[in-house]
Amino acid sequence: MLTGKSILITGGTGSFGKKCTEIILKRYKPKRLIIYSRDELKQFEMAQEFPDSKYDCMRYFIGDVRDMERLNRAFRNVDYVIHTAALKQVPAAEYNPFEAVKTNILGAQNVIDVAINHGIKKVIALSTDKAANPVNLYGATKLCSDKLFIAGNSYVGHDHSAFSVVRYGNVAGSRGSVIPFFLKCRKNGILPITDPRMTRFWITLEQGVNFVMKCLETMVGGELFVPKLPSMSIMNLAKAIAPECKTKIIGIRPGEKLHEVMIPKDEARRTIEYANYYTIQPNFSFWGRRFTNNGGKPVAEDFEYNSGENPWILAPEEMVKIIRSLESR
Repeated sequence: MLTGKSILITGGTGSFGKKCTEIILKRYKPKRLIIYSRDELKQFEMAQEFPDSKYDCMRYFIGDVRDMERLNRAFRNVDYVIHTAALKQVPAAEYNPFEAVKTNILGAQNVIDVAINHGIKKVIALSTDKAANPVNLYGATKLCSDKLFIAGNSYVGHDHSAFSVVRYGNVAGSRGSVIPFFLKCRKNGILPITDPRMTRFWITLEQGVNFVMKCLETMVGGELFVPKLPSMSIMNLAKAIAPECKTKIIGIRPGEKLHEVMIPKDEARRTIEYANYYTIQPNFSFWGRRFTNNGGKPVAEDFEYNSGENPWILAPEEMVKIIRSLESR
């Protein structure tokens, strides 16, 4: 689908953007692959990893999603946009709330408006489990962003731009993951545990990229995609990383949940289940014209996709394999 096309990744120097770039360049021959981000040093480092001499499709735009004029320049003649740019650190968002609003909400609206103005074919935005029943500002801004992207399909008019969202949980080994933190703590012999009851969904970076690429291919605009993922308790994760270490209970942090929720009960009536994922359908008139079932079935009325009640449990030995692959990088 992406061969001969122009693709732009906002926040493209992040963990997801770099892995997505790697996979796109392996599988396709895009006309242009544009990395749009604020950090010139990360762009310089990424250009060493994907040099012009080998990948003449690569382009690097220094810019912020808050800057609509710069987005207008970057989006010219682009076919697809993958929106990953966000302020993601929960404590930083709590302390600098309007900065998170400006990037995660106002920036999202800028991406939507500019995409419509330039006739971008498809825009897919990355969300987070924290947007489901949010208890912190980061989650609240991402919930707002999700709703903006879904609603963007309503005011496209007669143009053909389509907007969808992908929501998934913890990415093993990413900068926000607890795994690198535990690996550092392993040297000291003690792993700090917030709450021994805590559970999380887990996905690898490559699995996340593959899921987003599949959603980009199949989306019609308006879906919120949620992959089916395994869960693991924080105690089993600690044992998988450092079975020789002691644990120390430090208490749950502000804005943190015991269990991840990716589909709240309130959204069950609009949720369709497929073999490997769910979609949450919007309450907009455009959806009825676009929707095709493709073998999906409605979930039960009291359904909630919760890491604490998830029947698919990640075995410790499977997590050990993931950790070893991260350490070997």
